[in-house]
Amino acid sequence: MNLPDGEWVIEPISNDLIQAEKVLSTLIEYKTDFQEVKIIEGSCFGKSLILDGKTQSTELDEYIYHESLVHPAMMYYENPKNILIIGGGEGATLRETLKHNSVESVIMVDIDQELINLCKKFLPNHHQGSFDDPRVKLIIEDAFQFIKNTKEKFDVIIVDVPDPLEFGPAHHLFTLEFYKKINITLNHNGVLCVQAGATGPSFANQSFTSVLNTMSKVFNNTQGFHAFVPSFGTTWGFGLSVKSNIFDKKQESEINQLIKTRKINDLNFYDGETHVGLFNLPKYLRKSLQKDSRIITISNPLYVNFET
Repeated sequence: MNLPDGEWVIEPISNDLIQAEKVLSTLIEYKTDFQEVKIIEGSCFGKSLILDGKTQSTELDEYIYHESLVHPAMMYYENPKNILIIGGGEGATLRETLKHNSVESVIMVDIDQELINLCKKFLPNHHQGSFDDPRVKLIIEDAFQFIKNTKEKFDVIIVDVPDPLEFGPAHHLFTLEFYKKINITLNHNGVLCVQAGATGPSFANQSFTSVLNTMSKVFNNTQGFHAFVPSFGTTWGFGLSVKSNIFDKKQESEINQLIKTRKINDLNFYDGETHVGLFNLPKYLRKSLQKDSRIITISNPLYVNFET
């Protein structure tokens, strides 16, 4: 079958599966010092950010990914004030974090200033002006070096970086060494949440289970959860670690009350019922987590790379 006439963005979901979307216009194609950036207007997903050939977020469904990444972690800290975001160049992770009225300061660390500048210009619906919030401090630096050197402590740390591609800027941010540094940087009972890769039946062992297993070597209480993100072509996983002796699963009513207390009134995906569902992993994924024993380290890194 041939694709209809016109320009198409063709993305590998795996070596045996692709997803294609018709391009209405290409807003920018640019190679920064760290990655290839492409922002398009697509016929299905709207404006999309593509880094090194992999879709990072789209206007149609980015809220599913970003609300899942941010809000469960924020709900597991009683009164989150000082937040660290690692990555998140579009500003959407920042946008969701700032919705919590307890937040006093957010440090966002990203290695790529040029990417952020492009997202500010071309993806206004993603960041919605969040970079201009006076609570925000943007630091352009390699996150590993920042975590290694900082003296600050954080209530919640959210890691929103691209998949660990061999020649990409983020593979060292999925390692045991990095999580150990984060553990030191978190306050008592602090919370870590990371994007951990695809969780579909064909993909779980590519990164999700190894990331969760590595996090579990540092934090006694680590849980995985996932959500279906249509533009990713599969369910997408997250790892949540709590720096405490007990992982107290939140109930639907508890989450809804926290949303009300923190005066968050513009969510499109996340609420108490959704929260409970996110953590109800299917049997195949629970079995994969039990089997995986791999520990990701700097000397034994994880690389995820697909080509059409």
